[in-house]
Amino acid sequence: MSFSQTLYQANQATWQASVKHRFVDEIFAGSLDNQRLARYLVQDYQFVDHFVALLGAGIASADNFASRKALAQFTASIVGDENDYFIRCFDCFGVSEQDRLSPIRHPTTQTFDNLLKEGAESRQYLSILALLYVAETLYKDWADQPERGLPPTFQHAEWITLHNNPTFKAFVAWLGQELDRVGELASEEEKALAHAFFKRSVEAELAFFDAVYEDLP
Repeated sequence: MSFSQTLYQANQATWQASVKHRFVDEIFAGSLDNQRLARYLVQDYQFVDHFVALLGAGIASADNFASRKALAQFTASIVGDENDYFIRCFDCFGVSEQDRLSPIRHPTTQTFDNLLKEGAESRQYLSILALLYVAETLYKDWADQPERGLPPTFQHAEWITLHNNPTFKAFVAWLGQELDRVGELASEEEKALAHAFFKRSVEAELAFFDAVYEDLP
């Protein structure tokens, strides 16, 4: 198996629990209520700063220009189209400036943000790729279900299309190839560290989805 396949197989159950989560079903159905969706997006938005820093660390630690270029181009989409989606949703939901920028962070949010910060500070390209692979490929996996159609509201529909459009899917494919390329050349110590980051990231993704419903009976 390739390195990416090895990482996935070791974490398949947790990964699939996220892809098949109730949250995903309700996003596609457009039935996730505005209060929960707003809360989810507010918490998710708190990752943007350290996620962009993680991409920057990947650009700095990559071993060739083509890789730096791919990561830089993807960074532009995060601070462009995706950021615009957040702002439009916050405006629609009436989210205050305080809650957009400095909300009370849920523990799962803080755990995830700390993980991204730790990955960036590692300056280990393979580990950075492992974190990026989880963050983007897991979302592609749940969002790329064309047979389900799109819900009528932009707040639900665009969160899907941001993660299943051809440009995004091409970047996800590149991430897998890059993870395999770098993993093939890595030392056993580097691979072990990447495995640990990958596992923690998949667990954090599932916990973040679970947190949407934590106050339900």
